[in-house]
Amino acid sequence: MKKPLVGIIMGSKSDLSIMAEAAEMLETFGIPFEITIASAHRTPERAAQYATTAQKRGLKVIIAGAGGAAHLPGVIASMTTLPIIGVPIKSSNSIDGWDSILSILQMPSGIPVATVALNGAQNAAILAAQIIAHCDSKVANKLKDFKKSLKKKVEQNIHELEKVDYKEYLKKPSK
Repeated sequence: MKKPLVGIIMGSKSDLSIMAEAAEMLETFGIPFEITIASAHRTPERAAQYATTAQKRGLKVIIAGAGGAAHLPGVIASMTTLPIIGVPIKSSNSIDGWDSILSILQMPSGIPVATVALNGAQNAAILAAQIIAHCDSKVANKLKDFKKSLKKKVEQNIHELEKVDYKEYLKKPSK
């Protein structure tokens, strides 16, 4: 098994259904990763150990997801020089996700966290892959292929829409 390059960390087990999307996307790019749980509030020592040892373990990027107050990405960012990608998660106790978004987005000067959309773990993995692609041509090529596939999907949708009335097209399931 290859040494992980990306760390995926989340505040609780309830975040796993969202953060699994990051893991799945990293798998498609062939990027080895590790995945764990550490709460900024309930297990701060574990979060600190994770952050301070990440670089020594060979990680290049950390994707940190959290809901509610969502302090985990910022806490991790405060303890490492690795790039941190924050995933705000709409949790059961959330204020429609805004609490998570703002907690991750509004970081103090000097502690940057790249923030993706609410529940945007897939985009977090793509951003992590783009960071790694600067040093890894295999990942760069997989990213190029991925972007081409996105273009093909849109072109296919355009072609299908042009063949039918838009009302009929609306009834078709999205791809």
